Formats: sequence, structure tokens, C-alpha cells
Amino acid sequence: MTLEKAYAVYQSGTDIRGVACEGVAGEPVNLTDDKIMQFADGFLLWLCDKTGKKADTLTVAVGHDSRISAERIQNAVVSRLVRAGVHVLLCGLASTPSMFQTTVELGTDGAVQITASHHPFHRNGLKFFTRDGGLDTSDIRTILLHAQNGDQPQACDGGTAQPCDFMQQYAALLREKILQEVTDSKDGKPLQGLHLVVDAGNGAGGFYATEVLQKLGADISGSQFLEPDGRFPNHIPNPENEDAMRSVSEATVRAGADLGIIFDTDVDRAGCVGPDGKEINRNRLIALAATIALNGRKGGVIVTDSTTSDGLHDFLQDTLGAVHHRFKRGYKNVINEAVRLCAEGKDCPLAIETSGHAALRENYFLDDGAYLMTKIVITLVNLRAQGKALEDCLAALKEPAEAVEKRYAITEPDFRTYGRQVLTALEQYSATQPDWVVAPDNHDGIRISVAGGWFLLRLSVHDPILPLNAESETPGGTARIIAEVEEFLHGFEKLTFPN
Repeated sequence: MTLEKAYAVYQSGTDIRGVACEGVAGEPVNLTDDKIMQFADGFLLWLCDKTGKKADTLTVAVGHDSRISAERIQNAVVSRLVRAGVHVLLCGLASTPSMFQTTVELGTDGAVQITASHHPFHRNGLKFFTRDGGLDTSDIRTILLHAQNGDQPQACDGGTAQPCDFMQQYAALLREKILQEVTDSKDGKPLQGLHLVVDAGNGAGGFYATEVLQKLGADISGSQFLEPDGRFPNHIPNPENEDAMRSVSEATVRAGADLGIIFDTDVDRAGCVGPDGKEINRNRLIALAATIALNGRKGGVIVTDSTTSDGLHDFLQDTLGAVHHRFKRGYKNVINEAVRLCAEGKDCPLAIETSGHAALRENYFLDDGAYLMTKIVITLVNLRAQGKALEDCLAALKEPAEAVEKRYAITEPDFRTYGRQVLTALEQYSATQPDWVVAPDNHDGIRISVAGGWFLLRLSVHDPILPLNAESETPGGTARIIAEVEEFLHGFEKLTFPN
């Protein structure tokens, strides 16, 4: 059955998203109570089919990030679940990873997180989990088809909604992890003497400073924007955003802290900065996470998205002795590929995207920013005991002189077909260029090595855009690379060039 445009517009990869409140011109509210209730019905029908259980025997946890539309959406979701007889655990303000953890720690059959990640305040959405992890694109399509068809679970008495402060239990799990893995626990205060700054961006991550780090003895003075505020008045909660990273860097240096930590709104992504304010993000974060995940083992497979640098590739393979497996952009694609490799018997401890989505095998391949930062804090403490620093782990990582991204809009309505045509033509064109070499591991767009650098042109996962990533080993090199690529792209009249 075809998913009509009126419902397809809500699918954002493995999430459902829309405009949830007024405030931005030209973006009317489409995530109405009626639509939310249809999506909740669709999820419940999908969950019944997935588990083989009747709705009135299910337990489902519901949480939300700090957005101003969260309570309205929660009420709509819960009303439909309770109508069908479901036992609902109301988790309130919560991180997205914690909602998955309810399926492990509390044995819930499923979970719903109300979030739109780093998107602006007026947007919101729904993310779903079972014990197997987050849903795939095909699962979201099934939910939307149920909504489109008006399918509803049978009404049943006995549904309940019970408050559940699971975030306290989740924070305790992170504290226990630190206590277990820090070499010197210092009588239950293993972080004593450590100064850590947290920037939660007014999202759901403020708990990490007060309920995890501070309770284990860390000095968290200088931390900022820990209070939830769904309008995000200080900066976008997004480790990929330049303003956000500048903010946490300045706060870390100002406080004289040992490490600065920044989360996105719902805490499934994170980044960090060293005491000098230098970012440990993107390729540097992947290098550090891989070092931690491999823990000295040779031959392990690290799965990343397609936009990682040549320097990182060499670091993973030459310095760590790992196998670098580049795959399609999209955190769920990267995670699913790691799960597939593990099922084949490969040692694959980490799936990570340059956006900051990091999923460790030891943590159910769940992309959890707080868990990743917990592993980094543990490593920091243990290295300090040896007279070393986190930067020592990254000493062999060769970084590019320049790295840029440009985005070319596609004006053709059937943008996917048009985008694929551009990529096919680029691959053919590359054969005519004497210093262009197409990478052998293209899973996402076309990656080409050129003199002194490389570029990758791909089709966006969700949007009518061709992003171009380029890196150069020398200053000024990316301008040359982009000029060469744009000479080719100018032959396509339905592309809009950025300024």
C-alpha cells in the first residue's frame, strides 16, 4: 500500500516529526492532537503484532524532552494507550536513551520518547523503542499506514497511567558504571579532584551534572544551561552547531575545568572539549571512542558513516590496528550494519556517526550520549592516575588543514531520482579526471580522492539536498576541490548553489 504524501511528510527516517506549536512564520502546526492519537494507535497496533500480545497486557513507558509542546503531546499519546487497556509508565522529563533502558531495567514491552532531537523549539515528534532497540524506517512506515487507514486498537477497560521517575534509576546505572571501572574509587567518590563542566543546552541532559558527576565527587562549577527550557534561549542543543561548541569551549576554559561535555536536546548525542577548549568532536570523538571501545584489541571493526576523514581511517587501521568500515550516513544505518557484522561473528564493538551518535556493543548498541561521556570520564580518571591525558590517545591522529561542507538544493520534485542521476554522472565523469580516484568502499554517494585531499557527494537521507564534504591537507585546498566539483555540477540546471 502506498503511503500518501499527507502522512509521508511525518516520517523523518526512524522518527515521526512535525510542527508542534506556533511561532515560526510559514510553518503551521501539523502535529495536532488528532494526528498524535492516530500515530499512538498505529504504534500500539504495530507493538501488538511485534510482541504477539494483546494491548491490555502491555506495559509502555512514555517520556519527553524539554520542549514546550511535550505535555500536550504526552497527554494525547497516553490517552490512546490507556483507552486500549495499556499500563503506561509516565516518566516525565527524560533522555531518549533512558526510554530504551526501561525495556531492559523495567521490562516494558515498548517505550515512546517525545522529542525532535536538536530541531528548533516549535518542532516535536515521536521516537519508539522495544527491547530490540529503536524502530527501523519500515516500522515507522507501518505505523503511518495504520494512521492513514484509520486503524484503531479495540477499546478496553483497565488501562492505567502511573508516574515513574526512571531517570533516577538511569542516573544510578551510570554512577555504578563509573564506580566499577575507575581504578581508584576513593571511598565512593571516584571523581573527587576532577572539574567537569556540562552544557545541557536547556534540554534533558542537566541531570548528568547533578545526578551523576557531582554525586561521585566531581566539581561541576561553571556548568551551564542545565535547567530545562523548551525554547532553548541560549543556543541550539547540538554538538554539531558551531555556536554551541564555542559556548561549551569558552565555559570550560573560563572554569579551568578538566573536561567540558555538551549534549543534544534528548541526550542521544554528545561532544566534549579538553581543558584548552579544543573540541573532541566528529573525527576526534570517533578516534577517542574507538580507542576506548577496542581497549587494545587488534582486528576489531569500527563502523562509521561515510563522511569520516582519511586521517581517521589511517588512525583506526594503522595506530589502533582496527578495521575501518565506512557505511551509509544515518545513525540507524550505521548501527544496523554493526549489528549485522556482529551476527556474522565479527568483533565490532562500536558504531558511530560524525554527528555524535555513538553506539557501543556493551550498551546494547544504543546511541547514548551520556553513556559515551561516562566511558570518556572513566578513561580520563584512569589516565590521570598514570600521569596521562585524553589528548595522548589522539596524538597519532592526523587532522586535515581544512574541512568544509556545502549543500546543493535539488529543485526537481522527484529529487531522489534526480540526485541519483547526478551521482551516476559524477562517477562516469571521474574516469575522465586524471587525479580523481573513486574510493573502493562507497556505500553512500561517491567518495573521490584528489590531489591533497578528498570529497564526498551524497544524497541526503531525508531532504532534497546533495551535501558535499571536502577535506584538504593544505590551506586553501578545499576551495580548489570545490571549484573542480562545481565545474561538473554546473551542468545540472535543477541544482541550486549555496552562496
